[in-house]
Amino acid sequence: MKFNPGFEIKPTINPMGFEYGESVFGPKVENRTLDAIRKSLRDPNCSGPEIVYSIAMDVGKKEHLRLFEKLHLLFGVVTYAAGRLGEEPIRSQGHIHKISPHSNWSTPEVYEIWSGKAIIYMQETANDNPGRCFAVVANPGDVVIVPPYWAHATISADPNQPLTFGAWCDREYGFEYDDVRAHKGLAWFPILTPGGKIEWQKNKNYADCELIIKSPEIYRQLKITPEKSIYNQFEEDKFRFMFVPYPALQKEVWKGFIP
Repeated sequence: MKFNPGFEIKPTINPMGFEYGESVFGPKVENRTLDAIRKSLRDPNCSGPEIVYSIAMDVGKKEHLRLFEKLHLLFGVVTYAAGRLGEEPIRSQGHIHKISPHSNWSTPEVYEIWSGKAIIYMQETANDNPGRCFAVVANPGDVVIVPPYWAHATISADPNQPLTFGAWCDREYGFEYDDVRAHKGLAWFPILTPGGKIEWQKNKNYADCELIIKSPEIYRQLKITPEKSIYNQFEEDKFRFMFVPYPALQKEVWKGFIP
């Protein structure tokens, strides 16, 4: 992994997961199997890797654990298998973040790609009219923010290599799947061509909508810079990511937000 996330952590392939350095805390990974996510796939009967991705929620430097707890912040890491899910790329289940009990908001998420190539897909709602829909293409070192209340999924855009990323999350995170599953997925399905390129197919269970494919923004309005890892930026300013557990701190930013 060429990108330096700012603390001692290394993704592993066999078995999938993470190795932590002596200065780092982290849990045993949770594995998401293909059978567990079939309901959210375009073809629930497709073939693919038995373990689609591995998650470790709440990792970081040991010296920061108590501060994370105090600030309601959590750093999560995820690594995806290489390969594909039938005609689809490896991806997460579409979901919306639950309303957090301490903020009464559905919370945002700050992604940072470490290795591989990602597409962070997001839409304003999981109602019949999904609103604006974005596919943000990101490479190692890129940061992508999913705003509060938006439905989203993370997609591996290169079937030939694993995808690994980190993210700042609300410490009391939770996921809502019902509206996405009621529409049999998100508003656009990523499809892998035989040559490994991503194409997009509209989900007929939603109203007509446009898909905007773009590069990540530079979120200077949130004081995020592209020169340092988001973990190092936290070390530089412990309150920089307080908008994650407390989105109302940046409520004006979320109006008409462009990811």
